[in-house]
Amino acid sequence: MELTEEQEMIRNMARNFAQSEIAPHADEWERDGTVPKSVLRQMGQLGLMGVLVPEEWGGAGADFVSYSLALEEISAAHAATSLFMSLNNSPNGLALVKYGTDAQKEAFLRPTAQGEMQAAFALTEPHTGSDASNLKTRAEKVGNKWVINGSKQFISSGESGDWCLIFAATDPDAGKKGISAFLTLTDADGYEVVAKEDKMGQRASDLCQLTFDNLEIPPDMMLGEEGQGYRIALENLTTGRIGIAAQSTGIARAALECARDYAKEREAFGQVIMEYQAVSHRLADMATQVEASHHLLLHAARLYDADGGGLVEASMAKLFASEMAEKVCSDAVQTLGGYGYVGGFAAERYYRDVRVCKIYEGTSDVQRMLIARSLAA
Repeated sequence: MELTEEQEMIRNMARNFAQSEIAPHADEWERDGTVPKSVLRQMGQLGLMGVLVPEEWGGAGADFVSYSLALEEISAAHAATSLFMSLNNSPNGLALVKYGTDAQKEAFLRPTAQGEMQAAFALTEPHTGSDASNLKTRAEKVGNKWVINGSKQFISSGESGDWCLIFAATDPDAGKKGISAFLTLTDADGYEVVAKEDKMGQRASDLCQLTFDNLEIPPDMMLGEEGQGYRIALENLTTGRIGIAAQSTGIARAALECARDYAKEREAFGQVIMEYQAVSHRLADMATQVEASHHLLLHAARLYDADGGGLVEASMAKLFASEMAEKVCSDAVQTLGGYGYVGGFAAERYYRDVRVCKIYEGTSDVQRMLIARSLAA
């Protein structure tokens, strides 16, 4: 699709920043297990932490195509950094834009869009996985406050985040209609990080198990109305899936470029390996898959921009991009041979980082189920 001048400008800005300020430090940040807060603030100043947030609340006020392009560029430089960016934009930023009060937007949305605060999204629980309708975490009204008890699993930025969007059952007997959403600062009494997971990839971003022990939430910190939590969660999972498609595509493109550059320089049996058909055809297939993923991603983003739709297309983009990216990153490792298998060469990191893209924001199995349902309708 043809990009507007603004979309090209945002993409180019994100690419320049990613390649100059993020990519050179990616391996260091992975070893340290964190992305410096100063970098996230820089991204906020550029509008990257609030691409989708209106300008009146400190964001860039851009469309979802622009966001997808920018996220793809940040992901190509460092997947973990892109995860921080995606959380602040969608699901958390968009949820506040649509459902937040002015006071909530001032307290949470503005500093989040500017990179001064980091968001976390607490939906998944140890026993539920992708089943967002079956939450065990409870929120009970005590006096004029809500008191939350329960646990969450696999929460990105659960420790490093400054605030968290929590989903809990306020009426357990009402099923999906009994789930509500709440905002809290992560330093509040009752918000506890039980464990920080030792992950395969994206090690510079934290993934945590949380426990809520009589976590008190003031009445004005419910997001939306009571019982709207399931709707809020599902709306923002749709945009989140487009985001994972962008992340997958960016990582895959970086792996392709890494393999291409290596193949143009590495010599074997008297010639560069790019001249061998086995290698060049592998790279051709990789390039074709990345290009197809990029356009499927933009198609889903364009549909969302049009009317907030594209649920099935978002699932298609997420499914195709994540499955494609794992294969492309594997082929990059194969192209580099032994060097692709060891640290110090980016191909090894890409391969580890991309694996989770088939899992979070709904597994590949869940995406296939959603797509199949649309075909049977």
